[in-house]
Amino acid sequence: MTHCVFPPPATVAIPVAGQRGLFPVRRVYCVGRNYEAHVREMGHDPDRSPPIFFCKPADSVLPVPAEGGVFPYPSRTGNCHHEIELVVALGRRGRDIPAARASEHIFGYAIGLDMTRRDLQRAAAQAGHPWEVGKAFDFSAPIGPIHPLDSTGPLRSGAITLNVQGEARQRSDLSQLIWSVDEMISELSTLFELHPGDLIFSGTPEGVGPVVRGDVMEGTVEGLGSLKVTVA
Repeated sequence: MTHCVFPPPATVAIPVAGQRGLFPVRRVYCVGRNYEAHVREMGHDPDRSPPIFFCKPADSVLPVPAEGGVFPYPSRTGNCHHEIELVVALGRRGRDIPAARASEHIFGYAIGLDMTRRDLQRAAAQAGHPWEVGKAFDFSAPIGPIHPLDSTGPLRSGAITLNVQGEARQRSDLSQLIWSVDEMISELSTLFELHPGDLIFSGTPEGVGPVVRGDVMEGTVEGLGSLKVTVA
């Protein structure tokens, strides 16, 4: 039997609403520029060109209990932004999945935050470098409990919001996604074989902006309750 030279890291796992079991995270995929108004606020023209995908490491996931959690303000930035998102949790393996059958691969949904070191992301983009330093840092993916598909049904519309210190920052509807959940699963499956335990952050609406230590972020997605995170 082969032994590891040091103990392997523990699997990151997310609570499942209404169940005792946990959802083990395998990979974290993210979709960029997937709401028209957000594309415009970031200085780009929205269109139906292929979606932009990037990844966060599985251990960037910060499970947040129903009563709320804490996000440590990251190093090397003075401009850390919130991005509220619908997260899709996959429960079935697949490759080259037709959009019409994509929902068969969904285990459930959650509310997530794609926290971003915007200054580092912009500097990397301007230099033609990858985004990892801006997107893939420790604890950059706070996420609430996963709600199974059989309790929510497919989520194709519904309000998505974020308040910071009680002030409305982000307001939109899931129906405003440029690439629908089914389409993004289908497209992603042509690039990677998808597996149970994969998460897809589906993109953020307009209104992104900075947070500071002490801020309380409260996000909602219709049908999934709320996510409360304090910046430490």
